[in-house]
Formats: sequence, structure tokens, C-alpha cells
Amino acid sequence: MNADEFKRFDATGIAGLIKSNDITSREAVEASLNIIDSENPLVNAVTHLRIEEALKEAEYINPDAPFAGVPILLKDMSQNVLGSPATAGARLLKNNRAVKNSYFVDKLIKAGFVVLGHTNAPEFGLKNITEPKLHGASKNPLNYNHSPGGSSGGAASAIGTGMVPVAGASDGGGSIRIPASFSGLIGLKPTRGRMPVGPGAGRQWQGAAIDFFLTKSIRDTAGLLESMQVYQKAAAFHTPLYTKGYKNSLNEKVNFTVAYSISSPVGTPVSAGAEQAVLNTVERLRAAGFQCEEAMPSLDGKELMKQYYMMNSGEMAAMIHNLERLLNRKLTIDDVEIESWALYQAGLKCSAGDFSRSLSAWDQASAVMHDFHKKYDLYLTPAAAHTAPLIGQLEHSDTMQKSLELIETLSAQDQQALIYRMFEPSLTLTPYTQLANLTGQPAISLPLYTADNDLPIGVQLMAPKGNEHWLLNVSNILMNVN
Repeated sequence: MNADEFKRFDATGIAGLIKSNDITSREAVEASLNIIDSENPLVNAVTHLRIEEALKEAEYINPDAPFAGVPILLKDMSQNVLGSPATAGARLLKNNRAVKNSYFVDKLIKAGFVVLGHTNAPEFGLKNITEPKLHGASKNPLNYNHSPGGSSGGAASAIGTGMVPVAGASDGGGSIRIPASFSGLIGLKPTRGRMPVGPGAGRQWQGAAIDFFLTKSIRDTAGLLESMQVYQKAAAFHTPLYTKGYKNSLNEKVNFTVAYSISSPVGTPVSAGAEQAVLNTVERLRAAGFQCEEAMPSLDGKELMKQYYMMNSGEMAAMIHNLERLLNRKLTIDDVEIESWALYQAGLKCSAGDFSRSLSAWDQASAVMHDFHKKYDLYLTPAAAHTAPLIGQLEHSDTMQKSLELIETLSAQDQQALIYRMFEPSLTLTPYTQLANLTGQPAISLPLYTADNDLPIGVQLMAPKGNEHWLLNVSNILMNVN
């Protein structure tokens, strides 16, 4: 199998070729590695390869596994592979190696995948772009001057260049859906509690973050969800298993009511391309027989983002504390990137009451969305307000940089205000995705529109908790409507 042949197939297609003995898993792995060798210098997607291990593992696949022998790359964040680097995009952890597989990785290996290595990600997954100081910027294969998004940007670049048909990703504020939007891919964030977590952790970002994949076909997304869903008793959050089969749901006859909105939930500007992406999708939905009505939930988007950043602050303080214990020393501003340091300092002044009120705001938003979905089955918005930014576009001004360096001198209230301003340029690009992380709902970004600058911009569909099959069904319709 040569590179051009490999690139034509999705993961389901490659698995089918292996099962029918048209190719071997080793041939698929070798084709993938050849593409990585030629394309990675151009896009900086892959940060580590386990070539010998992958070639050996390709010889011993389970032919009955749904993705038997298919090569895959994983995100260098919460998707640990025994003995491989586990840096989370941080210079501080550049020499850290995983002492065991994550449960998510164990599950995908059981599904038949052969792990080739890991992809680039911003430090601790804090950004919607992928430009870590540790590995440098990943580039968008559609235009090397632009970012593929983040924090699963390396994963998006890997699929976009054809290195692998699917790649591991994670989403704590849009980190699957944003690179999907910027890179012309499919990005599903499943329901909270749907995917494996740990070991040693029952929640990720208090339930805001979840692991899954970026894909280039809906059937791969459905098959992955079917193979990876789990009821994990040790986890903090659970959702009932979907027993009817996600692949079976793709062609069910459905009739949904869809609310749609173009307005930014935080009052920031929205590009004409993002608006048109939604309006075109509304036309497609109506043509397919769906009822569509312009409406949005009664939520204070700015206030919700403030509560989201409060969680980020507390989580960063807890993580830095754990790292200091592990390293047996105090960390300084030189150890981490400025966003990590600012959140850490803000977290030190975040009270238990502040943190608890933050999570309470999430629960209130979840209740609002529950009532919203009593009237509307699905909620349609842009996946991003703009197309992919230029690499370096979101670097801080000198004034902001100096303010962040002095953040520890501020009051708790002023610290949180500065955190909001720090993230405001990036939030302006991607204000739509965070809601699903806070409420725990499933949401998907679909590549249905190309803007005037020849870059894609995705549309996002949200569904009630546990209803990924609705998203997959409608996505299958939309992806096949001319």
C-alpha cells in the first residue's frame, strides 16, 4: 500500500482491507510512517514515534477487533502509553515518561488500533491553538501560515496530511471541535462520563474535559463511539451505555426540531463566513424535513466563561502543587508558559467557596439547557466565529505580558479580570464550544462550509446528554446532502 492509496481510506476502510487480507497491518503502519516522514517536517504534527514497537504490534493484531491493525496517533495529553513521553506540551515535563497506559489507550488498543506515537499540543491544553514552546507550532495543512487549532492541533494536522485516518484528541473547552472547524474535519465531544478516564483520576477538569478522536468520516466517529463507550464504576461521572449501536443509528429515520443561533454568546464579533455556514446548514436541514427556528438559551455567556476560568485557575493551582511535590521544589515563572503561571497565581487566591460557586454555575447552565431541549431537540451554532488564525496571531502584547508577569500582586478579583482579558482574543475566535463542556452535553463540529479565504469553518450541533446518536444521524444526513 503506497501513501496515496492509504490517504484515500478512513479507519473503517483500512480495517476492512486488513480483515479481507488485501493488506496487512504492517503494510498500513509502514504507509503511515512513510507519510509522517515526508509530511511532518512541513506541519510539525508528531512529537514522538514508537516505530519498532508499532511494527512489532502490527504482527499480532486481533482480526475480530473493529479497527484491527489500523495505525493511530494519540494526543500527548492524558493518552499515555507505557514508556512513551508524557509531556502535556510542557517544557517542565519534557523528560517525563508514562509508567502505564491510560484506560483510554487500553480501550483503543482493545479496539484493534496500533499506536504509532503522539501529537503536538499546547502546554497543559490551555489554548485553542498549538504553539507550545516545547515543540514549536503545528501548522494547518490547508495553509501553512495558519494554525490547525488546539489544543488537539497536532492531531488535526496529522489527519489533514493523511498521516493517519483518525487521531486521539481531547476536549476541555472545544479542543476537539475547534481544530475540526479550523482544519475541515469531524470533531465529536461525547457526553460527560461516556469515555474511560484514569487510572488514578475520576474526572478531568471537573468533568469539563473528555477524550475522544478527530476523524474524517461519520462512520468512523460512530464506530469509535461504539467501541470506546464505557460504564466505569471508579469514575466520578457516568452515563448509561447506548446499546442499540451507534452505527445502526446513522440511517434511522428521524424528525428533529432545531434551534439555531449565530450570535456570539459573549458578545464578540462573528465573521460573515460563520454566519453563512449556519444559514446554509439551516437550508440543508429544512430541505431534509427538519423544523428550524432561530433561538438561543437564556444564559449569560460572559458570566459562564468567568466561572470556567475560575475552574481553570483552581485546577492549575492543584496541578502545580502536585508537580512541586513530585519535583521536590517550588516552581517559578520560568518553569511554565505565562498562561499556566497566570492561572496558577489566580488559583492560589481562589477560595473553596469561589470554586464551589463556579461548579454550581455549571449545574445551573445544565438545567437551563435541559429545559431548552424540551422544546428544541438540537442546537445549531457556528463551531467557531472565524477561520483559523495566523500562527503567532494570538501572542500577547508587551503590555499584557507585563501585566501577567505581575499577576501575583493583584487581588483575587483583579486576577480573574486579567485572566478573562488574557483569553479574550482567543475567545473571540471560538466562543461557542465551551457551553457543552460546562453542561456535559455532546456536541459535534462538521466541515460544511469554506469561507472566502479558502479556509473551512465548522458548524456545531449540540444534543441533550446521552444523545450522541441524534448528532450522528443528523451529521450523516448533512454530510451527504449536496
